Amino acid sequence: MAKTRSRAAYMISAVAEQYSIHPQTLRLYEREGLLRPSRSEGNTRLYTDDDLERLEIILHLTRDLGVNLAGVEIILNMREKMSEMQRQIEEFVFTLNRELAAHARHGEQEQKNCLIPVIDFPSKGSSRRQS
Repeated sequence: MAKTRSRAAYMISAVAEQYSIHPQTLRLYEREGLLRPSRSEGNTRLYTDDDLERLEIILHLTRDLGVNLAGVEIILNMREKMSEMQRQIEEFVFTLNRELAAHARHGEQEQKNCLIPVIDFPSKGSSRRQS
């Protein structure tokens, strides 16, 4: 049986107190689509650690940098897109490295199967002089 990972969840009042903001501000952030807390069976908002990290970014942008909520939304969307692009690049590099390693192994195997050893000679355009 698969075990689900337990995640801490915080109620709106605890989050509001911890970050010195009014619960209505958290509700506004949710209405604007900046935060997406989960809900309990009783429909209580539950904020995870990921939600709190996102809230900290929102508060930094609004309090410290003076960004309005429309700007915050744009910045958060760009961050998500950049993270996805970074994940895709890392996946591409991993696949490329795997393919290059497989190609190198295949080349080594071909050399072992040759009747005559393969010798690399410098090309004509090489700056090395042959004596």
